[in-house]
Amino acid sequence: MTSAKDMTQNTSFPVAPLRAAGIGLRAKHYEDILTDLPAIGWIEVHPENYFGGGTHRHYLAKAREFYPLSLHAVGLSLGSDKPVDEEHMKQFKALIDLFEPFQISDHASWSASGNAHLNDLLPLPYTKETIKRLCGNIDRVQNYFGRTILIENPSSYLSYTIDEMPEYEFMNDIAKRTGCHILLDVNNIYVQSVNHGFDPYHYIDNITPEPVREIHLAGHTERAFDDGTILVDTHNRPVRDEVWDLYEHTIARFGSVPTLIEWDGDIPPLSELVGESDKAQAIIDRHMKTQDKTHEAA
Repeated sequence: MTSAKDMTQNTSFPVAPLRAAGIGLRAKHYEDILTDLPAIGWIEVHPENYFGGGTHRHYLAKAREFYPLSLHAVGLSLGSDKPVDEEHMKQFKALIDLFEPFQISDHASWSASGNAHLNDLLPLPYTKETIKRLCGNIDRVQNYFGRTILIENPSSYLSYTIDEMPEYEFMNDIAKRTGCHILLDVNNIYVQSVNHGFDPYHYIDNITPEPVREIHLAGHTERAFDDGTILVDTHNRPVRDEVWDLYEHTIARFGSVPTLIEWDGDIPPLSELVGESDKAQAIIDRHMKTQDKTHEAA
């Protein structure tokens, strides 16, 4: 059985993963991942969980010896009407300097206003005014870090009547204006397509390929209400078949993009999470072989 030791060790930025598919590292799996060293390409964590040092940072340092690392933030609140908090950036930058992640990301959303910090990633209206504010904060963070960051498309359960453009156009525009990259969450696209009634394949086909540098996959939940059913991005179950189908289409369009399996609630054994990662890797490998054969024929 292939393990992490067979693939890579002591990998540093800017070296990309040798395998495209990775997993989100959660506390439940700290011991198991160091014991089993599964053949995953990379790991991703929320940096805010590691600002305080201690046990969490100890285990992350150990895992970082074997796997490339991506830091996926949830607290920069890039869409807020105020500049990103400098103290938050300072603590984040300390982790970047310490762990040398190959990628850094956050969301096209907001979660803070003044002294209020909300435990959710709230949606933005897709307007030119919002683009200006969001891009200002992205520029602030990229200048502070001295690094290009990735911005993830959010999941949402409402839309604004003042929207001036579809989400894919919004994402393309912020990447063009700031030079940031795009973290394309395929599950979020599917969830929103059901909740808001659009074609998820049309969304994928209209994202500019070049900035897409990471993909997320996760499980979602159906919740029924008196006025209908919505999908909720719960990250607490396997990736649904409909999302795997959309991911196939995504890889066919964008190629071998680093892909993460997110699982944040009702966390299963590490082997099940790795199994989901293996499914993503198999899809990537299959499409890459097809492309190679096409190139050889040409």
